[in-house]
Amino acid sequence: MCGIFGLVGAIPEVDAKACLNTLGHRGPDGWGLWAGEGITLGHRRLSILDLSENGKQPMSDASGRYHITFNGEIYNFLEIRRELEALGHRSRTDSDTEVILAAFFQWGEACQSRFNGMWAFAIWDSQRKALFLSRDRFGKKPLFHAQTRLGFAFASEMKALMPLLDRVEANAALIRNPGRIFTYESTAECLIRGISRFPAGHCGWVRDGKLSGRRWWCTLDHLVDVPERYEEQVEQFRGLFLDACRLRMRSDVPIGTALSGGLDSSATISATAHLAKHHLAERSSAGWQHAFVASFPGTPLDEARYAQLVCRNIGVDPVILAIDPSAAISSLHRYYYLFEELYITSPIPFMQIYAEVKRNGVSVTLDGHGADELFAGYFTDFVVALRDAGLNPRLASNVLDAYFDSQFQDNSQFPMRRKALPFWLRWKLKDIAKRVLGYRSRPVSRDAAHPAFHRLDNLGKTLYTSTHDTILPTLLRNYDRYSMANGVEIRMPFMDHRLVSLAFSLPWTSKLRNGYSKAIVRDAMAPYMPSEIAYRKTKIGFNSPVVDWMRGPLRTFISDTVASRALRESSLVDVPAIEKAVGQVLNTEHPTFNEGQAAWMAISPFFWESAFLNGGGARE
Repeated sequence: MCGIFGLVGAIPEVDAKACLNTLGHRGPDGWGLWAGEGITLGHRRLSILDLSENGKQPMSDASGRYHITFNGEIYNFLEIRRELEALGHRSRTDSDTEVILAAFFQWGEACQSRFNGMWAFAIWDSQRKALFLSRDRFGKKPLFHAQTRLGFAFASEMKALMPLLDRVEANAALIRNPGRIFTYESTAECLIRGISRFPAGHCGWVRDGKLSGRRWWCTLDHLVDVPERYEEQVEQFRGLFLDACRLRMRSDVPIGTALSGGLDSSATISATAHLAKHHLAERSSAGWQHAFVASFPGTPLDEARYAQLVCRNIGVDPVILAIDPSAAISSLHRYYYLFEELYITSPIPFMQIYAEVKRNGVSVTLDGHGADELFAGYFTDFVVALRDAGLNPRLASNVLDAYFDSQFQDNSQFPMRRKALPFWLRWKLKDIAKRVLGYRSRPVSRDAAHPAFHRLDNLGKTLYTSTHDTILPTLLRNYDRYSMANGVEIRMPFMDHRLVSLAFSLPWTSKLRNGYSKAIVRDAMAPYMPSEIAYRKTKIGFNSPVVDWMRGPLRTFISDTVASRALRESSLVDVPAIEKAVGQVLNTEHPTFNEGQAAWMAISPFFWESAFLNGGGARE
């Protein structure tokens, strides 16, 4: 896990190093530059596997023909290395980087399909004078590129390319459109004009300074056969999930989990504990017993007690961090500089928890991201399944039970007074009808024309779009930035491509079942965790309590920002809209969570502009 940079063309070493060092947070353990005829490759290293100098990058193969800079991890590198050694290859290092080079030598572009991992890498073929670029199936690792005055350049983050642009200019149309917050990550469009995003699941060659690419992975081409009996499906899921965790435990440094107390992260750390107890993980770190819990005392978002229950069950003492927004005010510009992007909420809790991970000597976490999008964790998606239930009252009742139970809980962010329930139910049933009837107005997947897409049920189509086009690509990007800003690598067992293929091969009734969301995850992992967690229906989510913060510890900061001359001179924000949205939070008696998010979204382009576009965060 690292930061990469490269340029096809000629660049002075001092300039290449300057670009590379903007990625120093991604790779605090070392750096390297390699230059050949018409090419420069750069690397910032976060040491995870083969901590010796043998693992240093850029790396060249034994023949001297291929040279690589690589960001990510290939979890099944041991299995691939054994296969390559049987074909006559000899290993000089104990790293997955060398395995990529040998696999590319042996199988060419087809090597990508053999990798179970997350990556963005560039391989220079010195014989053909061409550069090969590849990005993992789901875009867990970032890759940007630009045509610059010096040639074709690529990097892990936009900030490494900006010094090479003739003009650094914001993509104002995109920034001013909050409706695209969850859609632009799956496109080539970026917040900086002149920089493009290399697509997930694609590869390509750069020849004579020109990039030509192709898509090498589409989940719909890799659907699998599943048993008809639900109980057998549960066994299939359990086996794959445990194996995904086993592979992701491979590390030469301590590993941990960012634990929320919800189902997904609890399943992940519980599986890790089971595998460690039974010595089932080859080349795994002995130091896995690290759980990091973000706590929001006094707010509806605090899940610390659930996380503690999980930790007691597996015999781990958690590190509980009370998130302090006041302490983060002086760091907010730095956070936005490192984050680079725009999102619906504050980066404060995410940055703070991964900073705490690093302070405790842990550089790798196994986290639970992806389960909600794959297995139906968002109640707003449940109503789509009513179209699948049709006129079957039992199935429809299961969907509605899951929908309503997810909202009527004692610790919900949106508590309802009992006397308001009858009116609310009438209104909500109308809302459900609108959602079902308006299904076709939802975002359309880029794969909507694929024959297999039409064979998915309605819930499957919705989840596929969330996974590949909207919500999940955005979250994968976010967590890459939150963690790598602190020199921490996140591994995601739910995002194992075998599990993703399984998820879209399952019927909707394996995801919404008996009134529960993510049913197959619950039933498969219940033997390894407390039943109170496995079958807990509340879903809070790891988020910022923006209303509590804006009305409390951040009130003066937000008020001063809204009144500042700098904000009023910004070309990227709508000042009257900000005043209205912030005023709704600060000056009304009971502002909602959604109103808090809307206020933060309105003002965040100003933070981004001053911190990232104008470089204020780079100097802090």
